[in-house]
Amino acid sequence: MTVRRDFQESARCRPDLVIGREELFAGAREQLASGGSVLLHGPAGIGKSTVLRALAEEYGATARTVLRCSATESESHLPFLALADLLGLVLDEVSPRLPAAQRTALESALTGRGESSLQRDGLALRLAVLSALRALAADGPVLVVADDLQWLDPASAELLGFAARRLEGTPVQLLCAVRTEGQESQEYDRQLRACPPGTLAVRLGPLTRAQVAQLLDHRGHGGLPRSTVREIHRTSGGNPLFALELGRALADSPTPPRPGEPLPVPTSLRALVLSRLDMLSVEARRTLLVASAGARPTPALLRAAGRENAEAECAQAAELGLLATEPDAPAVRFAHPLISAALYAEAPAHERRAAHAALSTAASDPIERARHLALATTGTDPEVAARLAEAAALARDRGAPSVAAQLGLLAARRTPADGSPGPEERRLAAAEDAITAGEVDLARDIAREVLTRASVPADRVRAWIIVIDTAGHTMTEVDAVFPQALADAGDDPRLLALVHYQLAWRALIVEGDFTEARQAAAHAAELAARGQDRRTELLALAFQAQTETLMGHPEAPRTIKRALREPQDPRVACHHNGAGSARFRWLVMGDQLAEARTTVTGLLREVRRRGSVESEVHFLRGLAETELRAGHCGRALDLARDSLRLARDSGIGETASAMLTSLAEASGGEVDRALALAREAVQHAEEDGDQMYLSRALGALGYAQLVAGDPAGTVRSLRRVRSLELGLGITDPARGRWQGDLAEALVRTGEAAEAQDVIDVSREHALRLGRESVLAVLDRSEALVRAARGDREAAVAQLTSAQDRLGKLGYGLEEARAAFALARLRGRGPGAAAFDEAARMFRRCRALPWLRQVEDVLAAPEPEPVPDRPEAPAALEVLAAMERQVAALVMEGATNREIAARLFISVKTVEATLTRVYRKLGIRSRVDIVRLAAARRAR
Repeated sequence: MTVRRDFQESARCRPDLVIGREELFAGAREQLASGGSVLLHGPAGIGKSTVLRALAEEYGATARTVLRCSATESESHLPFLALADLLGLVLDEVSPRLPAAQRTALESALTGRGESSLQRDGLALRLAVLSALRALAADGPVLVVADDLQWLDPASAELLGFAARRLEGTPVQLLCAVRTEGQESQEYDRQLRACPPGTLAVRLGPLTRAQVAQLLDHRGHGGLPRSTVREIHRTSGGNPLFALELGRALADSPTPPRPGEPLPVPTSLRALVLSRLDMLSVEARRTLLVASAGARPTPALLRAAGRENAEAECAQAAELGLLATEPDAPAVRFAHPLISAALYAEAPAHERRAAHAALSTAASDPIERARHLALATTGTDPEVAARLAEAAALARDRGAPSVAAQLGLLAARRTPADGSPGPEERRLAAAEDAITAGEVDLARDIAREVLTRASVPADRVRAWIIVIDTAGHTMTEVDAVFPQALADAGDDPRLLALVHYQLAWRALIVEGDFTEARQAAAHAAELAARGQDRRTELLALAFQAQTETLMGHPEAPRTIKRALREPQDPRVACHHNGAGSARFRWLVMGDQLAEARTTVTGLLREVRRRGSVESEVHFLRGLAETELRAGHCGRALDLARDSLRLARDSGIGETASAMLTSLAEASGGEVDRALALAREAVQHAEEDGDQMYLSRALGALGYAQLVAGDPAGTVRSLRRVRSLELGLGITDPARGRWQGDLAEALVRTGEAAEAQDVIDVSREHALRLGRESVLAVLDRSEALVRAARGDREAAVAQLTSAQDRLGKLGYGLEEARAAFALARLRGRGPGAAAFDEAARMFRRCRALPWLRQVEDVLAAPEPEPVPDRPEAPAALEVLAAMERQVAALVMEGATNREIAARLFISVKTVEATLTRVYRKLGIRSRVDIVRLAAARRAR
């Protein structure tokens, strides 16, 4: 596949050059920084040249001399051309330093003033290039940058390879790029052998879907629907050059393709990938067109579609590199998806319809037959529309909602205006399938289109609900929709129930009012029951139950039972806002972790079967949360990352998934990553005006800050959570489980009184609701308060009890944290075994950040032993309790770090406390405290 020069990127380096290449780029950077050489390789258009330029720009500044060449196919027959590019500008500098024979041979080769060839002057030329590079290296580092090595003229390639193999020990580095079609490419092996020993070979592969989206966004095509971006990724095969060309074609197209239709392939790419089609016979080309129209073409399918010589014609195409050769695979697979797309786009419309018509009878799958029938016909046709609607229902049942949405739209276009069901009803069904598939942009566009034409109230309200649903947690953006939806609903209880159910969500997300949300959900359930809409009634009851659970409302268990009563709607039973989800939340908050895991695993299995992306994202988070509570941090981290990847890919639930992944990273991954994700979640929640998830995101941030050793930051974040939840009316401490972290951070910042207040208030609610794990965590925090106040014996007893209870409840990480606190309280002398036990527990949980904390404590210098309750001089009686303890430890010679470890506070808190001590006692330094003690002893 040849890439013309007009497709190459400009020479200027841009930040997006390394999108999706961060790890490879980092490896190449490290290799160059250590003095090594790098060979980039991969297929055409994959981004080798752009990465090469970015690296050359970065490392060229560190070299005294940069030699460059960039070969082209049209000039590859000219001998010594690449060598002239490399050495032409430095020839005058190096010539005087070469032996006469070498100088003559090199000047003849580069200037053309004399006859020179590898056959006649081979040894002299080889040695001349080697000597020239060594001479340049004697004055400072040399960087040789060579792009498109596959087009180097043979003479230059031979000379450069000879020198490269002999440059070891000299400050000469090669940074090269070569086109290869596979990891085992012979071209790759040949070029690597021609590089210096130890050269790092870096293969550039295709970009992921998310990386293609990021690239398109960088280049000004960020407004494309996610479904379109997915199609660009599929068609381009992840090739960044092809993806950008497809993105530009879409931007220039006045009419974007409808769902299910192929992307417009620009003429430039058609010429690029179809240059070999002219070598095919007419019949072979028709066979390939039928294959490009099919979803999973096989030789048998092509024969059934009337292509009698399919095998022979496919073999001909494979020899030309248009089809992949896979002897054991029955499918006919194009060498690159773009070949199929370009071939289809190049064909006249009547030939495409003929191909689909043939496949509509040949395909065995009813969904495929219906799709081909629709694409083979034009205009409206009730029979075709009905078959498409049946195929959409079948796809829905198979768990392929995206396919169902495409078929539904095709059905709507084939449905006459006076049909029953009508075209708008079928469009709305397609939009609902699109929401299930996670294609919210498509669903929103369909609903907006319906609203421009529909006059039937039921259709209009249904369309408004889709617009609201696709807004997700950014409901402030659709505030104007609610009055219009209520007006269209009139006095129909079924339609009013739909709107009031969404108003309940608005009250929770936008207003942050749990009481209003609960009342609106109850009203929606009542309206739905009156209108005999069981699905909406079940959703409203489940929402009411979840709200009551989070509020700690006494009616929560009764409402959950109502939501679980028969008859059930299978679409609601496994929905992320259904009764099953409400029951799972109740189990998690009630410390029934094993049953919660079984419940959410079953829900996750069912929504995956149905292809419901939003519910899958939600239940992945739920399962990750359950594993995190149980102390399975590695498993939780894997699940949370899966949820975040799926959320980013679909644009659904990104804030919630970032928040949960932050908790998992802080427990079992990278703390810096946890902090970044938590701050991202906080920012998004604030931008969306989402009060509910703002408190959760701040809770994750506070926890990450605690793990990172920033108790002051934890206090700032979790004080905001406390204030937010008070305003929201949330009283159940099991909702966010941040209270123990806030109390611990307050102890570390020297604010034990506030810590005790947090514990007391939270304990009251936990006792009322029977939250045993929360009570154990609060006891662990209270033990730290007691230790900070000097009551070590009571602190040890309370920590021991808390650790035992948390272990019995199955909260592995919280149990390990209690063991760690106990070890720190006992110190490294008598508590050495306790540190080993805490480390073992953290290791079992795969709680790597916590394990590193244990290792840091053990690696720090051991503090001098100090008495438990040193007698303070009379002068210290004017000080507060914490100030007296700090001053007393200073008198015994303890350092600030030792005092912090001893009292479970931060070093900054020790410093601030000492400042207050100096001010109250009228002294200037810790030396004066020691003098006070000495004076008292002298008396």
